Amino acid sequence: MTLSFREQFILFLRNPIFLSCIFSWLGAQFLKAAIKLIYGRIHSIAELLEVMLWRTGGMPSSHSALVTSLCVTIAYRHGLDSDLFVFALCFYLVVIRDAFGVRRSSGIQARKINELGNELKAKGIIEEYKPLKEVDGHTPMEVLCGCLLGFFVGLSFSLLY
Repeated sequence: MTLSFREQFILFLRNPIFLSCIFSWLGAQFLKAAIKLIYGRIHSIAELLEVMLWRTGGMPSSHSALVTSLCVTIAYRHGLDSDLFVFALCFYLVVIRDAFGVRRSSGIQARKINELGNELKAKGIIEEYKPLKEVDGHTPMEVLCGCLLGFFVGLSFSLLY
């Protein structure tokens, strides 16, 4: 007997791996927004919603939390020797490496290039300068906290579901 699309979608929404990923990501975004609120870095409801739903960078890393919970729940449900876990682990390594290095270093480089461009424009050496987008990367502590959050959320969903 084949399931209808609606029944398959409901099963997807109840999947503990999916739920663990969503809750770890939402939890990290909520903590990020709470920390920014406490330090007075959010100035409007629109900015609060943006931080909670979309903005990257900051403490804790939602990317790290999501991919860690993915690995933990797959390891628990399918085993460390499963092909699915190996795939999730490789995905985890790419995301964590990106969070630590690539995104952070490109953001630092963009910031320095923007400083240089603005300085050259102010001195009249160049007429126009269009700033580069400064991507927020993560500090090692932000990634570590995201991984810890993802680990505990993934473990909780694995044990309780």
